[in-house]
Amino acid sequence: MGLEFITKLPTPQEIRSQYPIDAQIRELKKKRDQEIRDVFTGNSSKFIVIIGPCSADNEDAVCDYLLRLRKVQEKISDKVLIIPRVYTNKPRTTGEGYKGMVHQPDPEKKPDMLAGLIAIRKMHIRAIRESGFTCADEMLYPENWRYLSDLLSYVAVGARSVEDQQHRLTVSGMDVPAGMKNPTSGDYSVMLNSIVAAQSSHRFIYRSWEVESSGNELAHCILRGAVNKHGEAIPNYHYEDLRLLLEKYQQKDLLNPAVIIDTNHSNSNKQYRQQVRIAREVLHSRMLDPELHQLVKGLMIESYLEPGNQKIGCEHHVYGKSITDPCLGWEESEQLLYTIAEMC
Repeated sequence: MGLEFITKLPTPQEIRSQYPIDAQIRELKKKRDQEIRDVFTGNSSKFIVIIGPCSADNEDAVCDYLLRLRKVQEKISDKVLIIPRVYTNKPRTTGEGYKGMVHQPDPEKKPDMLAGLIAIRKMHIRAIRESGFTCADEMLYPENWRYLSDLLSYVAVGARSVEDQQHRLTVSGMDVPAGMKNPTSGDYSVMLNSIVAAQSSHRFIYRSWEVESSGNELAHCILRGAVNKHGEAIPNYHYEDLRLLLEKYQQKDLLNPAVIIDTNHSNSNKQYRQQVRIAREVLHSRMLDPELHQLVKGLMIESYLEPGNQKIGCEHHVYGKSITDPCLGWEESEQLLYTIAEMC
């Protein structure tokens, strides 16, 4: 019964002091942050692609993947801005299964949160040094934000977290774009209310401090599909869905209206190969409609070195293959990135 207190964890400042970043990384992040900000404010016409594994389960495989992305980025840099997904927190619908590297640095060993906090910081630092990318992560635990806040250039708030006040208020204190996903119900008003909250200033309790946020003008929508009362997937990436979102946005007094389309999850019914078709359809809708061209800022794609997924601890473990949701493989992903650049 109750809670067992296992280990008192270091504060974010203590972890950051033990694993600091140098001036080169700080300058690189500053430059990347500005490039990404310019897309969301309309000062850049580049199209954002947030792409990478469902969960970053292995540091070597993740960095291998990022180095491949870097080569593609150099070829399409005039049109596309890549933000790699390095997701170290994995929400679980039932609470069962792999919860990400922050819980288990080694997916086949027991949870170790202290080792996990160190592992995710070291991986993000290595990712920046080797690839030149600053990355995206999901904010599953608002109190953990500052362990990585000096490294990340994009944050996503998941469908099951977007209604939570602490998530909304924490986003209001960020200075990087934060995507607020529609809830699993698909309710646009919930998602847009979360953006209203995130773009506003608040005074609240954060990590035992009374804090005041300035508001995050770069908070925006992510459409990831919905689930009906029968548990069936309902996509929301079609032209009519995007027009409806635009109308709802126009009814709100929000800064920098923007949406990122998640091509997997309930939009694809987790049929990961459908991400290619969905990406094409979104880009087609964007080409047809000048207002949608301005609203739709990018895509979110689940992709890894090898296609599909595998179970943890399987007899024939495949390097670079997802242990959570299935992902596109590298060959399909590379071709899709070139296609996106052609259609932008």
